[in-house]
Amino acid sequence: MEANELSVRARGGTELMLQALHARLDPQLARQFQIIPSRVRWLDPDRKRILWLHDKPSREEASFLEHAENRAAFAGIVCVSHYQAALYQMIPNVPYAEMTVLQNAIEPFGAYRPRRSERIRLIYHTTPNRGLEILVPVFEYLAARHADIELDVFSSFSIYDWTERDAPYRPLFERCRAHPRIRYHGAQPNAVVRDMLGESDIFAYPNIERETSCIAAIEAMSAGCLTVCAAYGGLPETCANYAQLYPFTENIQVHAQRFAAALDSAIVSVRRRSADDERLRAQQVEYFTRFYSWDRRIGEWDAYLRGLL
Repeated sequence: MEANELSVRARGGTELMLQALHARLDPQLARQFQIIPSRVRWLDPDRKRILWLHDKPSREEASFLEHAENRAAFAGIVCVSHYQAALYQMIPNVPYAEMTVLQNAIEPFGAYRPRRSERIRLIYHTTPNRGLEILVPVFEYLAARHADIELDVFSSFSIYDWTERDAPYRPLFERCRAHPRIRYHGAQPNAVVRDMLGESDIFAYPNIERETSCIAAIEAMSAGCLTVCAAYGGLPETCANYAQLYPFTENIQVHAQRFAAALDSAIVSVRRRSADDERLRAQQVEYFTRFYSWDRRIGEWDAYLRGLL
């Protein structure tokens, strides 16, 4: 695996996905392909090339795909969601016939384990630009109404080795540290976040980014968390109707109001812990284990790559 294929220091979703894929692929098969995640910087003349798209199409990184002769440099183009494939078909006009959707994958958490804590634990575990500015004031408001809620925040651009981008969010981080029921953890290894997900009740995610997929949501839902997020970008597809979705709006104030109402309802639901709610969480975990596990996805990748040979 070349250094240009994978950032050594970055630990975001794309990097974790590429590491996991190479760890599971048949080495003899993997050696025949250059798998390029999103940004093309160098093409290996001796291997078949796969462009594995993770981001939204942008003028800087995707405009070259408008031209058939540029797309011909790749044996295949892989998208992580059907929503993303539709974007690439509409914006740089990549024909559907030249794309394949192989959704993201994770290591599943196992069977659903009902929560027993008297506290209701919320978690936010993605970069701060994706909605933390909405979550913090909403949590402060709801904390005054619900004495039993707590929030763990795992959020920093240092996960991408990009700490300078944290500067605008440092007052928000300090606001987290100052609240008696918010624990700010910064960026932590994925194993630490997964341990916390196993103890959390709600993934509170007022997403303002139009994501192509969402590994944070996949992991949270595989762990048995009720996810509260806006119906925006690829989130409805990713969450497969198990999340508590609310309508997205560009108006931040209205967004905060809608998120507060949805999160308030989710807190009441978690506190109730009805038999129907517990059955739904168990079904959710079973679904995400079955459809987003690496055991399933690596078979799809293997068949796809062998088909290209």
